[in-house]
Amino acid sequence: MFKLDSEDELLAAFRPKDRGQVELGHGMVFPLIVRGYTAWVHPSGGKVFLIFAAAGDAPTGIVFSTNGAGPQVPNMCDWCHSSGPGVQAGMLTATVNAKKLAGVHVCYDLSCRDKLEEEANRLGKSAKPAIDRVVARMGKFASDVLKIDLSGVGR
Repeated sequence: MFKLDSEDELLAAFRPKDRGQVELGHGMVFPLIVRGYTAWVHPSGGKVFLIFAAAGDAPTGIVFSTNGAGPQVPNMCDWCHSSGPGVQAGMLTATVNAKKLAGVHVCYDLSCRDKLEEEANRLGKSAKPAIDRVVARMGKFASDVLKIDLSGVGR
């Protein structure tokens, strides 16, 4: 869990090249208390914003572009492993550098936490371990693929 006290602090979690694309979610108020991660879809669609903090690391933001809904065939999210039709899960892309994009096959609205909490409630278990694994997968994508320093240095 972490806290963001202001819009400036939220924007500082994103890479400088991504900050101009960030638009706050409807009803977002500060201080913002985040349990694991928070994500929101741009009001006009086309972009999804994610802020997470892997264990011991600084809050990290990623701006994803959506490529539209996929086919109506079942897809599985790489992060939460929930399955659904192509309108629920598919490829989100993020900028690595000026010449390269990277994608990950996930829930389009990054609602992984909601799905994991619903499943845990049905089974009478805690969702925290599963959510922690999702945040770790987010961190691995950010550091290994996007080359973001999760410590926050250089942002």
